[in-house]
Amino acid sequence: MTLGTAERGCLLFADITGYTKYIGGTELTHAQDVVGDLIETIVGSIEPRFHLSKLEGDAAFCYAPEADLSPSMMMDTVEATYFAFQRRVRDIALATSCPCDACIRIPALDLKFFLHEGEYVVRRIARSEELTGFDVILLHRLSKGTAGSKVSKSAYAVYTKATTDALGMDPAAFDLIPHSETFDDIGEVLVFIQDLGVRWEEEQARNRDLVTDDEAVFTISFDTPARPQMVWEHLTDPEKRLGWQRHVTGLIPMTQGRASIGSVNHCMHGEDVTIEHIADWTPYSYITLHYDTMGVEDWRWTYRLETHPDGTRFTMLLADPGGDHWARLVEDVTGHLTELAGFLEEMVGEAHAATV
Repeated sequence: MTLGTAERGCLLFADITGYTKYIGGTELTHAQDVVGDLIETIVGSIEPRFHLSKLEGDAAFCYAPEADLSPSMMMDTVEATYFAFQRRVRDIALATSCPCDACIRIPALDLKFFLHEGEYVVRRIARSEELTGFDVILLHRLSKGTAGSKVSKSAYAVYTKATTDALGMDPAAFDLIPHSETFDDIGEVLVFIQDLGVRWEEEQARNRDLVTDDEAVFTISFDTPARPQMVWEHLTDPEKRLGWQRHVTGLIPMTQGRASIGSVNHCMHGEDVTIEHIADWTPYSYITLHYDTMGVEDWRWTYRLETHPDGTRFTMLLADPGGDHWARLVEDVTGHLTELAGFLEEMVGEAHAATV
């Protein structure tokens, strides 16, 4: 056994809702195959922002060091994981022709999350990893709490007040529902609840804004060993963007709260200002930006991320703003994305070296 030292970070518990009833009333072989497939989908979306500590039957217990996470990345991870879960449930249900109860009742499964910022110790025991500490116990107690009674469906995320405080989040700005859990041996725990059922309905209903291959006047692609989550972070985090967008001297968010569809940024190029609008995005999949340069030009482009076995295929597509003056952007954009590809490859290399 290797003793660890205390660390601080965000603990995450993703738990499949309805698992016990599903397993107990269906053919075990098919049911376990379905649940195993869904767990792989969950873990694949949570990583690499969070590290998987262990699987607990129908749940995944993960953690992220405090320095590695922001409110946007945390909530993007939760929502992207839930959307991936729902799409996988839908795809499995549509693809199967098996009449057994395990296959028929797949749509009854759902997913909930519990997140808590706190202290933990990572221990290595018999070639496995174990997280211990009071906050680990608290997180697991929350998974048995009453937060689900505050939302209409069985899909939700619970963030403790310790989490929102540590990350500087305003729960009201994120439309989170206040709630209180009480445990005999712990006492009162203040939490905030996000209704993921509502977010899934909004995700399916909204209009998409993507530059397609057919309408693009300029396209550039590259393959990177980085996972889509890492690429996404470098596209959306203001500080990380300054590292590869060579001509951007400052990026000032003009919208309060979490960056999302409708957010506006001021991109500073020395004394010049470009207004950036986030027109559409699906975390880890694509983001579409509209740019207004002092009211003179209206640029529209999409960054598209596609997972492949060796990492991510990144594609940038620029729509025709009218005329041929868009061509002067090509050199700048190509330079920026060359820098981004280099940044990502270097980070993946450093991460790999650290684990060897």
